[in-house]
Amino acid sequence: MHRRIIAPGVLAAATLLLAIPASAASFTPGAPGIGDPYYPASGNGGYDVSHYDLRLKYQPTTDLLEGTATILATAKQNLSSFNLDLGLKVSEVRVNGKVAKFVKEGEQELVVTPAAPLEKGKSLSVVVRYAGKPSEVKVGGYTAWHRTSDGGVAAQEPDSAAWWFPSNDHPLDKATYDVSVSVPDGSTAISNGVLQSQSSKLGWTRFAWRSNKPQASYLATLAVGKFDVTTDKTSSGLPVLNAYSKDLGDNDGAARASIERSAEVTEWLEGVFGPYPFNAIGGYVPNVTSGYALETQTRPFYSPKQFANGANVSVVVHELAHQWYGDSVSVHHWKDIWVNEGFARYSQWLWSEKEGEGTAQELADYAYASRTADDPFWQVKPGDPGPDKQFDIAVYDRGALAIQALRNAVGDEAFFQILKGWPKQYAYGNAKVSDFVKYAEKVSKKPLAELFDTWLYQPEKPAAPAAAESRIARGYAAGAAGERAVTPVQPKSWKKIAETNSVHEH
Repeated sequence: MHRRIIAPGVLAAATLLLAIPASAASFTPGAPGIGDPYYPASGNGGYDVSHYDLRLKYQPTTDLLEGTATILATAKQNLSSFNLDLGLKVSEVRVNGKVAKFVKEGEQELVVTPAAPLEKGKSLSVVVRYAGKPSEVKVGGYTAWHRTSDGGVAAQEPDSAAWWFPSNDHPLDKATYDVSVSVPDGSTAISNGVLQSQSSKLGWTRFAWRSNKPQASYLATLAVGKFDVTTDKTSSGLPVLNAYSKDLGDNDGAARASIERSAEVTEWLEGVFGPYPFNAIGGYVPNVTSGYALETQTRPFYSPKQFANGANVSVVVHELAHQWYGDSVSVHHWKDIWVNEGFARYSQWLWSEKEGEGTAQELADYAYASRTADDPFWQVKPGDPGPDKQFDIAVYDRGALAIQALRNAVGDEAFFQILKGWPKQYAYGNAKVSDFVKYAEKVSKKPLAELFDTWLYQPEKPAAPAAAESRIARGYAAGAAGERAVTPVQPKSWKKIAETNSVHEH
């Protein structure tokens, strides 16, 4: 046997090195933004959140929100400090049980300096105590908080979290949620997922909600007001919960006639996109003045205006389709918004086809033919529209045209295989437009880069519609050429779909 002999001086030096902690210089602040080219200040770097536990109290008469947020996360680098996104006033922050220093920078950056630096890979718990009136908070010149006559609502895109809880506010950092809200007796608090419990004490009622799958911060929602709540279960046992403000007036019946079909729509969408990815479904209609709808996870938000002209199942289809395309599979950066909106719009076309109110091809032809080549619509690039055009109608309709073009190029068998396989491939994660193109090429075994470049990135009207010209397209083309045109027949569902163009609003 041979034994290595180590000189005493060398051993002492090695022991000293082991005893010295990592240099303070190796601990650096987390970035104040996650790196999104459209919204450089959105999100934060240096850590990854796994769970939010929000314990809130809200007084509808004064709009005062008080909260204690417990955030469970993991450090992704050696952190000397890190940022959270929050617009409300903070009174205390603790990190791993110890009081931490904090300072607000700008409208929503909360910079936290823990008592001890945080090593990469280590778990951390962050407790933030805060309060304020969300309706008085503005970030970037606007508020995502809807004040109502009987409470308030958080529902907006691309962000709404900063008005009611501290977060890493970007879809790249998803987490699970427990949201517990105390409101005066007679009021109801609506949030995502499953209602775990409801209890009353001393004039206040507490509602505890759980969303148990990864959820982007902008998809977390809160609504407090006087609601009529309906409950049911799908044929597979999923809990269904819908809520309607008690003061919807003439829109009440149309809203219910639409949203009460959520279970039916979800079951149909499972046939298109695969198994539903979450633990609950439903929707809610608060009496807000805005006009849009939003795919808040498991429980979409609908403005009453969506039902001003009668039942609007099409918008329910749109928001529930987002549960696969947008919620389970979320954008990598906001420039990838087509992966959300193009497919949600196309799901409306498929629903129209199912209902016998115009095929997806007819709707595609109509959308293509109804806009002349010099229409600014064609200058918007759905694959990278820019922050100012992120929710432009072209992202929806030209985005859906791209999908119809894909369907025609690869055939129905491969096309519907792609629609189901994509949400499974990237379930509960994030993906880019380029990821979808590669996936579609892999499944179809066809080169598709040129097709997607034409429909998603060229600032001009493509030379031909998504397929061989239909009667509708031929009619418009003949009219433009001065010939006797075939009168275009507008599919019955198109007017309703057109009325829901502004599905999102900022």
